[in-house]
Amino acid sequence: MTDLDRLALDAALEQAHQSLAEGGIPIGAALLAPDGSIVARGHNLRVQTGDPTAHAETACIRNAGRRRDWHTLTLASTLSPCAMCSGTAVLHRIPRVVIGENRTFQGREDWLRAERVLLRVLDDPRCVALMQRFIQDHPDLWNEDIGVPPDA
Repeated sequence: MTDLDRLALDAALEQAHQSLAEGGIPIGAALLAPDGSIVARGHNLRVQTGDPTAHAETACIRNAGRRRDWHTLTLASTLSPCAMCSGTAVLHRIPRVVIGENRTFQGREDWLRAERVLLRVLDDPRCVALMQRFIQDHPDLWNEDIGVPPDA
């Protein structure tokens, strides 16, 4: 893991903890410029705002505002990005995605790879433990977040 990967993941993990403290899903994201400066941060706000599209990665990208340098940025997320968040990264041609973990949820890494996005799956134990604990404590909320129908 590079120093930039660690910096990006640490910023994303701070956001995940913020979401959890707010009663939300503990997923965070950060956008980094090539020099390591943090361009934007975001965390899952779906529960807090009632917005089903307010996942961490989309919130982070929204917080970055209008830009012309997406093609130079790295997106870090504590969890493997879902189809919507992967699509947002593809749409903006973000070339590199750092993933904290993909054990508890396997997002659309296949799509990102097909679009030639460089993926770094860090399998970070902090991210794994955070999501495992949340899923154990709040299975219904987790299933709602990932689109699993009730009684499925």
